[in-house]
Amino acid sequence: MPHSDETRDEALRNLSARAGALAARTSQTPEDYGAKAGSYGYRLLGVLLGGLFVGLGFGAAVDVVAGIRPWGMIVGVLLGFGISIWMAVQSAKKMSAEIERELGPPRDLPPDDEDD
Repeated sequence: MPHSDETRDEALRNLSARAGALAARTSQTPEDYGAKAGSYGYRLLGVLLGGLFVGLGFGAAVDVVAGIRPWGMIVGVLLGFGISIWMAVQSAKKMSAEIERELGPPRDLPPDDEDD
């Protein structure tokens, strides 16, 4: 309620300022899910390439030590690729569980009547 010496315009400006402050406090900024999805993609790519290159490195080291020139590298690359696929699947499961905890279970889209 405005004070007796306060004019109506001042009271409206004061009320508007308080309403704006309340709106600023209560409004939530939407989360940037595009950036989060991009980071998940880069993380999976890093896991895949990392496993491949680590297998390549171990295979090359076995080739030098054991003297079985191409076979150590071939087996190392295949093992590294297999392990990186397994690690990527495990990482994707963890990421899916994290998103499901945050957003809830996935929902179906409403039926599209324009397909006819």
